[in-house]
Amino acid sequence: MTSAAPSRPRPLGARVLHAAAVLTTPLLPDDYLTLLNPLWSTRQPRGRVEQVVRETEDAATLVIRPGWGWPAHRAGQWVSVSTRIDGTWHTRSYSITSPAGDGAGDRGDGLLRITVKADPEGRVSGHFVREIKPGAVLRLAPPEGEFVLPDPVPPRILFLTAGSGVTPVMGMLRTLRSEGATPDVLHVHSARHADDVIFGAELREMARRLPTYRLLERHTARRGRFTLAELDALCPDWRDRTTLACGPAGLLADVEAHWRRAGLSDQLRIERFQPIAFTAPDTDGGTVSFAKTGRDAPAPGGTPLLAVGEQAGVVMPSGCRMGICLSCVAPLRSGQVRDLRTGEVHGEPGALIQTCVSAAAGACTIDL
Repeated sequence: MTSAAPSRPRPLGARVLHAAAVLTTPLLPDDYLTLLNPLWSTRQPRGRVEQVVRETEDAATLVIRPGWGWPAHRAGQWVSVSTRIDGTWHTRSYSITSPAGDGAGDRGDGLLRITVKADPEGRVSGHFVREIKPGAVLRLAPPEGEFVLPDPVPPRILFLTAGSGVTPVMGMLRTLRSEGATPDVLHVHSARHADDVIFGAELREMARRLPTYRLLERHTARRGRFTLAELDALCPDWRDRTTLACGPAGLLADVEAHWRRAGLSDQLRIERFQPIAFTAPDTDGGTVSFAKTGRDAPAPGGTPLLAVGEQAGVVMPSGCRMGICLSCVAPLRSGQVRDLRTGEVHGEPGALIQTCVSAAAGACTIDL
C-alpha cells in the first residue's frame, strides 16, 4: 500500500481569497470588488465605454476600457459584448478594430475598440450606435475567431471587403501600421456611397501615406456592385496573393466559388457574420414542447427554435443569434433537431443544443 503524496500548498493569493470567501459568505470577495469598481471583477471581464466615435451615419466605434482579466487578442478576432437594455442583458458579437495586443491601441492607451453598424431591425446594434453613453459598463467575453492576420505575414495580401466587412480587416491594417511592416496590400472595398465607407478617412490617409497599401473603393450606388469578372483587371496577380474576404453572403459565396475553380482555396480566408442557412426538401419540422413552461408550439423546419420559443411567449436565453456566442444553449430532453447551417440531424437526451441555429426535426422537448 502506497501513501498519497503530500498536496502542494495553494499560492498565497488563492489562500487569501479563500479565507475572504469564508468570512464574507454568502457573498464572494469579487462581489465587493465589483461594488467598488465594476472593472475589478475577477469572474466576468467587464469594460467601461469611454467614448463613442461616429464613423458613418449608421456606424460607430465604442472605445472601451477593459477591466481585470481581459486577455490579448489577435488582429481580426471578435468579441461577444453584453449590455443591459430595459433591465435585460443582451449579447452580440463584434469585430475588434484595435491593433493586436491587449487593447493598447495606436497610442498605447490601454483601450479596446469595437465598431458596430446599426441593423434597421437590430435592437442591440441600434442601442450601441445611437443610445449608449460614455460610462456604460459592458460584459466582455474572451476574444475569439480564426479570421486573423496570418503569421508570418505574407509578402502580398488582397483584402476584399464590403460594408461592415471592413471591421476585422481594419484591426489587421492597424496592426500592420503599428508594427511598421506593411506588406504589399491591395484592398478592394465596396460601399453604397463614399460617405458610407466605415473608416473612410483613415483608409484614404493610409493609402496616401503608405506606398505599399493601395485602396480601391467601389461606390455601388454610382457604379454597381463589384464582380469577380473585374478582378483580373484590378489585381492581375491575385492568384499569387493571400486573400482575406469579409462582407455580404452573396459576395463571399462568389469569392469562394471563384477561388475553388482556380484551385486556390488554400490561399483564401473568409469571415461570415451570419450563418449559412440550410434548406432541405424534407424539412417538415415538428412540434416543440418547452418542459419547464409547459407550452407546446408548431415548429416549421426552417425556423430556429429560438424564434419558435419567443413567439410562444417562452423566455429564451439568447445572444448573438448567429451560432457563435453559445448564450442560447439549452438541454434537449427528447427528440432531435436539425442544424440550420449544415442540415445535420442530431440529438440525444441531455445534449445541449444552440436554439438560434437549430430547428425541430420532428417532435422534440427542450428543458426551458
